[in-house]
Amino acid sequence: MNPTGNTVLIAGATSGIGLGLALRLHAAGNRVIVSGRREDRLRQVVAENPGIESVVLDTADPVAVQEVTAHLLRRFPDLDVLIAMAGIMQPEDLHTGGFLATAEATVTTNLLGPIRLVAALTEHLAARPRATIMTVSSGLAFVPLPATPTYNATKAAVHSFTESLRVQLADTNIDVLELVPPAVRTALMGQEESPAAMPLDTFLDEVMAILDSPEQPNEILVKTVEPLRFAEARGQYANVLRMLSSH
Repeated sequence: MNPTGNTVLIAGATSGIGLGLALRLHAAGNRVIVSGRREDRLRQVVAENPGIESVVLDTADPVAVQEVTAHLLRRFPDLDVLIAMAGIMQPEDLHTGGFLATAEATVTTNLLGPIRLVAALTEHLAARPRATIMTVSSGLAFVPLPATPTYNATKAAVHSFTESLRVQLADTNIDVLELVPPAVRTALMGQEESPAAMPLDTFLDEVMAILDSPEQPNEILVKTVEPLRFAEARGQYANVLRMLSSH
């Protein structure tokens, strides 16, 4: 991914990592379009950040994904970067069936949403001279937080899907990247003030440095997420899972 000069769609960019990344990429000289379900929040983001543009998009609605992306490509025919950021994370108690509604919503948002965007935009991106698809998994794709089982499972699925996507698109001009965040101080699971979570600006500083590096890796890993990402390879999986089980 070129660090500048792109036209970037970030799905799920009204707060947290998505919004932070949108602001950083805009400041780096990219044209940035933020999307999300909340029109009021999108209007606020655009008003506070001149030059950023927006589109209302609920990736839980497959018809809306098709209609909105078609309109988006007419409006921004030079779109060459997709960042599928949207995600929800909620605790679930698996002792009874009461968790099912949360699980279904999580799968729809975290897994089907990115897949729908990839399906809608890959052919357009493949026709660009150079393009990027960036998915967003989590350190919890590699060692689960037992309190949020479906979130972990969807992020593991995103990782697996991304691996296959990269192999299949190797014959195109599309770079396929995977952003793998650790716990970050955002509204996700109420972690804004958590001492165990990475400060958002520190996380974004490290991510932007990786994106600006000459040899860009397929997986964007900040140092803090490495104990999760490489727990199994380092023989630390059981210890890390035990630690996460106490949360």
